[in-house]
Amino acid sequence: MKIIKILYILGAVALLFGAVARMFLPEYYAYIYMVGAVVFAVSQFLLRPRNCTLALRRLVMQQQLAGLLFIAAGVLMFTHTHNEWMMVLTCGALVELYTAYRIPHEQDKQ
Repeated sequence: MKIIKILYILGAVALLFGAVARMFLPEYYAYIYMVGAVVFAVSQFLLRPRNCTLALRRLVMQQQLAGLLFIAAGVLMFTHTHNEWMMVLTCGALVELYTAYRIPHEQDKQ
């Protein structure tokens, strides 16, 4: 479980670095981002809590959806030459931000 948490953090860092690297490494940014997005999303699926309330399960499913949106943004980086991927990335980031705030709140209520 500790290795998965470390991979979760490394995936998030690679995801962020890949999104920012577009300015500095335009030929490699999509690869860096995609590796980070896949590691981040897989970690989210593996770290889901087992025994939880309905509200917490809903929030975890939303968090997993955000991970899938990150992967979709990476696919758009490869398939489209314009900036369509930024909209998908923004949606995923907003959902991830919401769930990152709400999940600990729900866990404290239990």
